[in-house]
Amino acid sequence: MKTFTDLQQVGEGLEERSAFILSAIAEHKASDLYKTAFDADLYMKTQNPTIMNFKKLLYTITGQAVPDNFSANHKCASSFFKRFVTQENQYLLGNGATFGNDQTKERIGGNDFDIALQKAGRAALVGALSFGFANLDHVEVFKVTEFVPLWDEEDGSLKAGIRFWQIDDNKPLRATLYEIDGYTEYMRNKDGEMFVLKEKRPYQVKIRYSEVDGTEILDGYNYPTFPIVPLWGNPEHQSELDTVRSQIDAYDLIKSGFANDLDDASMIYWTINNAGGMDDIDLAKFVERIKSVKAAVVEQDGANAEAHTIDVPYQSREAYLARLEHDMYKDAMALDTTQIAAGQVTATQIEAAYEPLNEKVDMFEYCVQEFVKGILKVFGIEDSVTFVRSKMANKKEEIEAILECADYLSEEYVTEKLLTIIGDIDKVEEVLRQKADENMSRLAQEEPEETEEEEPEPTEVVDEKE
Repeated sequence: MKTFTDLQQVGEGLEERSAFILSAIAEHKASDLYKTAFDADLYMKTQNPTIMNFKKLLYTITGQAVPDNFSANHKCASSFFKRFVTQENQYLLGNGATFGNDQTKERIGGNDFDIALQKAGRAALVGALSFGFANLDHVEVFKVTEFVPLWDEEDGSLKAGIRFWQIDDNKPLRATLYEIDGYTEYMRNKDGEMFVLKEKRPYQVKIRYSEVDGTEILDGYNYPTFPIVPLWGNPEHQSELDTVRSQIDAYDLIKSGFANDLDDASMIYWTINNAGGMDDIDLAKFVERIKSVKAAVVEQDGANAEAHTIDVPYQSREAYLARLEHDMYKDAMALDTTQIAAGQVTATQIEAAYEPLNEKVDMFEYCVQEFVKGILKVFGIEDSVTFVRSKMANKKEEIEAILECADYLSEEYVTEKLLTIIGDIDKVEEVLRQKADENMSRLAQEEPEETEEEEPEPTEVVDEKE
């Protein structure tokens, strides 16, 4: 594969650069990383390539394999991989990112950053790797199937890259070479000719437009570091598909084979006794007449026809499918909601069911934090990021636990915890203000009114001697 060091050894001429770009794209498409990511995209679309490319064969007496065009060939692809990726990604990133400084998110795109982060996380889990491009005031996401990373051979960091897209092999190819000091756009037309579509320009430019001069670049400058940051889906740098691919294939093959057997066995076949004189043509006519008029006549003396059906065994297949499904959830460290959806489940049981998913998402969160840290570095921002996980809970038990400790906690903390469980965290200040007003009103009503004390009337002193 091509690296950043290889790019540095290439001259600035169009011919040399074009050859390097085309070679880098070709080598990237031939890599295991790209092939796995390409297949993983199909699994996400419920188009299992193993099932879709499966062909049923028949073998002749000589051992030659020929396509089986007569029996049923259902292709039932499951959505397990999509479920696992969506669960892990949304569990961590579904509630968005929270920064220490309230102004940080606004500087990098606001709520659009949360959307971009979810897209990047999803692409990283599917294809093992995705990329975030810090573009002025927002972040754009590149999948590994559309971006060629050029790593530095010395420190392993990302120093350059090529984004490419092409509708079809016979259509024009667009490619953008991103470097530390700017980016250049190239295009290869249908005739195979490569040319510069837009000359190299800085990542941030000041432009002026007028009807006479058109668009004019006044000034431009670049970021302090390379503005494209990689996001790995896990520390192993593997697609999540690698963990469960063989089991998904086995599940889909068994399920498809079961459907094929049911389809083939749904037809009624006939046996005709004492009719040895009937050849294949006569048998075909017999079946055709049965289908059309629901009756047929057997002309031979003593001949009779009997209809038969086949009962397909299913118990072993259902048991194995259930075992495969259980093993996939276990190996993928995913949450099977069917285990905690029925009946009254305690908070302890819910916590235990979530533990494998928590352990897996912990590793994913480290990767996301490194990614966000790299994005903030490009924008020149120093801050930290945290995430609130989307978790199922027994709200009744949690509320009771908080209320039991309410006497030992502050009113603000208790209110915030209760509103978080209910889902009205944004109303904490409003509720606290209302409670303060109610307390003031109650105290005002309970306080007794002050009354003026009457002075005692003077009394006459009588001298007893008089």
